Amino acid sequence: MNTSPNAVVKHMMENDLFSQWLGIEVVEIREGYSKIKMKVRKEMINGFGIVHGGIAFSLSDSAFAFACNNRNNLSVALDTSINFLKPVNVGDELIAEAEEIHNGKSTGLYHINVYNQHQHKVAFFKGTCFRTNKQLIKF
Repeated sequence: MNTSPNAVVKHMMENDLFSQWLGIEVVEIREGYSKIKMKVRKEMINGFGIVHGGIAFSLSDSAFAFACNNRNNLSVALDTSINFLKPVNVGDELIAEAEEIHNGKSTGLYHINVYNQHQHKVAFFKGTCFRTNKQLIKF
């Protein structure tokens, strides 16, 4: 069975109904790295008429999950935080790029930058994961 980073993320996406609902598309995957994108829809706005912060958080969280799990070692979020830098509007295309900062035996650290279609950084997410030593794709 193929457990390449792309195969692992494909398997994850097939079972990730929330990422599917967000409309996430996988752009690029390699070990410890992911780049994904999505289009912001009108049902994602908050009471202020801008996109709910949970959307940028959720996109970042998916990029984080794809980056820290793509070696086929089930990893779960241990700690996350986000900084919202600019407002996001309906119709924006958001791109999240997750980069591995540290790949330890039991933990990993990832930085995720979120950009809009104008290459403006709209959010910065930091995630620490815990490695379970279980496989996502089992043989």
